[in-house]
Amino acid sequence: MKKIAALIGIMILLITGSVFAQEGATKEEAIAKCKEAVQMYKEKGQDETLKAINDKSGPFVWKDSYVFCMDMEKQFVIAHSERPQLIGKNLFNVKDKNGKLFFAEFINMARDKGEGWVDYYWPKPNSNDPVPKSSYVLRIADTNIIMAAGVYPPEK
Repeated sequence: MKKIAALIGIMILLITGSVFAQEGATKEEAIAKCKEAVQMYKEKGQDETLKAINDKSGPFVWKDSYVFCMDMEKQFVIAHSERPQLIGKNLFNVKDKNGKLFFAEFINMARDKGEGWVDYYWPKPNSNDPVPKSSYVLRIADTNIIMAAGVYPPEK
């Protein structure tokens, strides 16, 4: 009887998905991953860091998030594991679904404050539907390079 009750409990957990539910990335994780990418950039250089950021199985992709990298001066993405088609494109004038020039805000935040959060709409990995997202932007001191990583609000 105890075994049957235990099996029923396990089945309920599996059916509701709570056993396999993966929580989304946190703001603390996004900040830590950006700082980790900056440290790698300083220690191993740009080429090795961009390669690691572009690797979908690499250290800068976790849960439902990833680090991406931009060049402030050229105003384009130089590394993005989830949407490699963005690499080399000037996205300064790209707007989210509400008309926000969020790539421009990344650059302005990095230029003016060195770091901070930008809210906008962007699709989650493996989706094309824009949802609210908040990205932490961190400029590498004395460079035009920005590391960024975002978080999505929990689904209800």
